Amino acid sequence: MNTTVIDRIFSIFNTFGDIHYGEDVSQIEHILQSAHLARQDGASEALIAAALLHDVGQFLDDAGKAAEEKGIDARHEISGAAYLTPYFPPSVTDPVRLHVEAKRYLCSAEPGYREGLSRASELSLTLQGGPHNPQEMEDFLAKPGAEDAIRLRRYDDLGKRQDWPVPDLESYRPLLESLLLR
Repeated sequence: MNTTVIDRIFSIFNTFGDIHYGEDVSQIEHILQSAHLARQDGASEALIAAALLHDVGQFLDDAGKAAEEKGIDARHEISGAAYLTPYFPPSVTDPVRLHVEAKRYLCSAEPGYREGLSRASELSLTLQGGPHNPQEMEDFLAKPGAEDAIRLRRYDDLGKRQDWPVPDLESYRPLLESLLLR
């Protein structure tokens, strides 16, 4: 069984989890809150896993640091999905790959959405190409996983509360193990 990949992912999160990347909460608080919001929303197990894993790419090749310190979009959603693809099904990796594009979509599709973004999300939006144009919106909605990516994006946006106690990382191990590709 590939449970060692879960150990590697948890090690990455525990090593880099105290980083804030411009947010009011640490990265570990953010991912745990995002996953908890997905659980509270009754999301599928795959979408809960995606919410937990959506920012793993921030820690690969210092992608998050590149965005924060150098103003470069290191495309953490792409590197994160690529890292996860050998181990998890598309129902997990597609929303991870599309969660940034979902933000761009929502900025165009939903009046007032952009105004609710955190400072860090607003900065990264500019680096990531800004709001979708009408053709990009249509193309995005046609992609597999787009609807789940929109749901993930909402968990991502809301998972930034200070001093919110949520279940710990280890509580997600059985869920991740159940989703591993065999």
